Amino acid sequence: MNDGEVLASWVELEGCFNFRDLGGYRTAEGRRFRTGLVFRSDGLQLLTPADLTKLRDEIGLASVVDLRSTLEVDEAGRGAIAEQVTLYPLPLFPETGGDRRQALENFEMPSDMGELYYLMLVAAQKPIVEVVRLLADFDAPAVFHCAAGKDRTGVISALLLSLLGIPDETIILDYAFSRQNIDRINARLDSSGTYQKMMHNLPEGAYDADPACMEKFLTRMRETYGSAEGWAETSGIDAATRARLANRLLD
Repeated sequence: MNDGEVLASWVELEGCFNFRDLGGYRTAEGRRFRTGLVFRSDGLQLLTPADLTKLRDEIGLASVVDLRSTLEVDEAGRGAIAEQVTLYPLPLFPETGGDRRQALENFEMPSDMGELYYLMLVAAQKPIVEVVRLLADFDAPAVFHCAAGKDRTGVISALLLSLLGIPDETIILDYAFSRQNIDRINARLDSSGTYQKMMHNLPEGAYDADPACMEKFLTRMRETYGSAEGWAETSGIDAATRARLANRLLD
């Protein structure tokens, strides 16, 4: 990162703890990711009326991409935010059937979170591609989120930043920034029986945002695909889509 560059721009909200602007970072060529267009977050179901007003009037939030599974949504709900935005449910992992379920069944649970992120990249290719396409085409501010705002959300953030030419060092630091509020995020997850079970089944490190995990994910992606662009080409995100993404999001 360049000297003096600010890491992460928080949006202070009462009902969630990891809502932040993904913009503001510089590419290796010196362009800047525009702020106020793409946000990342943890669960939005407990946003207060004041939060909803802030997101509507100050940010102009128009779209929410929900990466959570149907099981998670059934337990936690979507909250009142769904009434004032366009909602795009894109669960990375389905509960039953489909190609993604088959892909998941071909893997054993990895031993660390970096390998799990790589599993997401492979097994959840289709919904991840759809998120990238949406972000290339939205014409108003949008947020994508999962439960903690660091794992599924972290993988998509890393891909997006990498596709825009943001250096790995910045991507890793942005991922680890979830540590700032990790205790509050984890306390909320542990208050849910569903999330307690999910977290128990995940690799060691699931309650953290260790930068080494994101570094490993980026390394594994490049070992397989050469680059984020290589992954995009393999996955069906063509050069025209990538150009729209850059034109919309980079100064």
